[in-house]
Amino acid sequence: MPRMLDVSDAVRAEIGDEEADRLLAGENAPGGYDCTSCRTPGDSEQERTSTVLFVGDETAVLAFAHAGCLPSQVVQVTEEQLQGAVRSIGDAAEPPRTVPEQAVLGVTSGLVLIEGELHPALVVEPTAPIARPGSFGAGDDFLPLLIEQGFMPVTGLTSVPPVLHGWSVLLAAGQLHAVLQPDVHGGRPVAWWQAHQPLQATNDWRAAANKRQQVLMFAAPVGSIGRQPREDLLRASLDRAAANGQLVAAALPLAGT
Repeated sequence: MPRMLDVSDAVRAEIGDEEADRLLAGENAPGGYDCTSCRTPGDSEQERTSTVLFVGDETAVLAFAHAGCLPSQVVQVTEEQLQGAVRSIGDAAEPPRTVPEQAVLGVTSGLVLIEGELHPALVVEPTAPIARPGSFGAGDDFLPLLIEQGFMPVTGLTSVPPVLHGWSVLLAAGQLHAVLQPDVHGGRPVAWWQAHQPLQATNDWRAAANKRQQVLMFAAPVGSIGRQPREDLLRASLDRAAANGQLVAAALPLAGT
């Protein structure tokens, strides 16, 4: 039975016309699936479904998502991330290689006032200390690892941090999908953080992001910020983390709308 599949030109180019046509005809596509974005069941016979191709260094995995969650696309990932997707294709893209599996990156969006103007911001805080790959100590290297990627230490929210080229924030249909970083091999950007389910941003946040075409990303070690229910409390936590030397930041270009 034909499937209600969306196969983008990028996915078709990767898998070939013959395989794409077989998918659309229902020969190789499942009826039921677990959405690779929101992790809830889907049915390609009953609802529009996106084909999402995860491409690693040597292998590729085809996954499926509700069309309302993700568009059909090719996502470039590391081989390690791809193997993680194979183990649990419903999971979001793994954190960067600098983040061990037991740590989850919490992401909060909000507007931050800097130099009299409101800027869209993302605040990232892991749920556990981040160890440097290959180390066996109990230290937290989250900020040093980000500084090595180009993020700048922040001692006060008095000016807009510089743009970190190669990184970007993926916003689609008004929802936050991922923070992308450059591929070490020079290919397509890969997901540094990806939402299990797209995060809905406020109208004011989306408007500010579209106006400035960039998002400020702040990152702090575990326990520095917390989940703040209001933007004034979030700002106070950012100011405190900055004063304690526990904050890094960068301006990331906006990808999508």
